[in-house]
Amino acid sequence: MPRISADTLAEHRANRLRTLLDAGRAIVAEEGAEALTLAALARRVGLSRPSLYEYFRSREELVAAIVGDELPEWGRRLAAAVRAADDVPAKIEAYLRTELEIIADGSHSAVVALSAHALPEASRDLIRTEHGKLLEPLVDVLAQADVPRPGLRALLVHGAVEAAARTLRPGDAAQYEEVVAALLDQVLHGLGGGRPDQPIG
Repeated sequence: MPRISADTLAEHRANRLRTLLDAGRAIVAEEGAEALTLAALARRVGLSRPSLYEYFRSREELVAAIVGDELPEWGRRLAAAVRAADDVPAKIEAYLRTELEIIADGSHSAVVALSAHALPEASRDLIRTEHGKLLEPLVDVLAQADVPRPGLRALLVHGAVEAAARTLRPGDAAQYEEVVAALLDQVLHGLGGGRPDQPIG
């Protein structure tokens, strides 16, 4: 691993940990979750196994650290996007667009793949808690708009975003905007397509 300059030992360790987590995500994105091992990570960053054990004592600890590191950052991105918007429809659109961007990012697939692996229960509890926090900005917006059962509605919107993400074609900007428009219309107006008084069927 290249020498990392830092003013203190704590900063040096924090910088090295960041490098290790980024390298671990890169391995998963490029080669799949099964390729992530302590040996592979040590080779990727040029660090000896004993030095790596100062940070992670097992593959499970490495996986938990990568997942636990990514989720709070996603939460910050979602919260910032919602705060920057003016009214309820704009805040919902900001949330939807940001969540779609996160899901379309390769790091999201890596985290999902890693989360499916066997982890200690304490790590799973932490991941569940952090994942639940991702919905909080949307729940708050829905609650402020007096939407009934905002927690449930936010969970259903999240499912719709995940479904929309599966339809995206990489590099197709026009199709992306079409999906965003349909998703936003669905969330704000339901199947009436912007006309709440229009019966379905």
